[in-house]
Amino acid sequence: MFNKAYEEIKSFIKENYKFLIFWILLLAFFYIELPYKVYRPGGMVVLNNRIEVENGYETEGSLGMAYVSVVKGNLPFLLASYIFPNWDIVSNKEVVNENETWEETIKSDKIAMKQSIDNAIISAYHLANKEINITKEEGHVTYIDDEADTDIKLFDILVSVEGQNISKLEELREIIKTHQVGDIVKMKVNRDGKEIEAYAKVYDTELGPKIGLAITTTYEYDEVPKVEIKTKENESGPSGGLMMSLAIYNNLVPEDISHNKKIIGTGTIDNEGNVGEIGGVKYKLIGAVKNHCDVFLCPMGNLEEALKVKEEQHLDIEVIGVSSLEEAINQLKNV
Repeated sequence: MFNKAYEEIKSFIKENYKFLIFWILLLAFFYIELPYKVYRPGGMVVLNNRIEVENGYETEGSLGMAYVSVVKGNLPFLLASYIFPNWDIVSNKEVVNENETWEETIKSDKIAMKQSIDNAIISAYHLANKEINITKEEGHVTYIDDEADTDIKLFDILVSVEGQNISKLEELREIIKTHQVGDIVKMKVNRDGKEIEAYAKVYDTELGPKIGLAITTTYEYDEVPKVEIKTKENESGPSGGLMMSLAIYNNLVPEDISHNKKIIGTGTIDNEGNVGEIGGVKYKLIGAVKNHCDVFLCPMGNLEEALKVKEEQHLDIEVIGVSSLEEAINQLKNV
């Protein structure tokens, strides 16, 4: 019985091998992923309906986050990048740390987005003179350098370093400055809900002594009035911080800074309202024009690149560079 089935299968393959090869190649063409991503002009996430402030004020225009469209590096998209303008091939090595998996990178970006939302809320409430009290801070380990000598693992939550409770990267750096190369730094971390002892060895770098860890701080807080921010599962990263803080602020104050215009932007933000640089400004700016936006806000550090893209591609949009939330608000008042 087995021999008969085997002969039938063998006969079928012989008679239809060209057909089978065609389908195997077709499936490989569409589904085999190469170690690349394709970056394309993105779109706009409108925040008007994403942010709800209790008894908040209405926004007549629209405030939105610009994003980059990224697709997997299978053959159809890679070939299309040679046809469509502003479709660029990027090696996975440029977007994923060598000692991290793609899944770990996505998880780090999710934590960065949580930090971005927290910072946006805190900075907007402070600038609007509204009540917000931080009740908890957590420092998540989101990067470990290849050269690091430590038993800390990605996504451990830092509890203390040399007996000092810390949750911020700046605090960690200050402690490391007091140590010499070769010193063992004693630490405590929360791993999967359990507090454990850990260590990291200080080593020398071009920038001075380091232990090779990066910390991302998230917060818990009580705010008045209450605010709710809706996100989607496929969203991550810190670059929406500036626009979220503007949208929250606009809900907290009576003056509408949108002036009935379509305003889009990008940029990180810290809890003091300082705006930081981002990547992919070219794709975000072109996407903003595709979405018929009036104004594009970006960090001051990205302004030169944004203006160059605007000039080279003859884009009809007002581009404004800012270094803080307060500066962004003042700029929009004059638009």
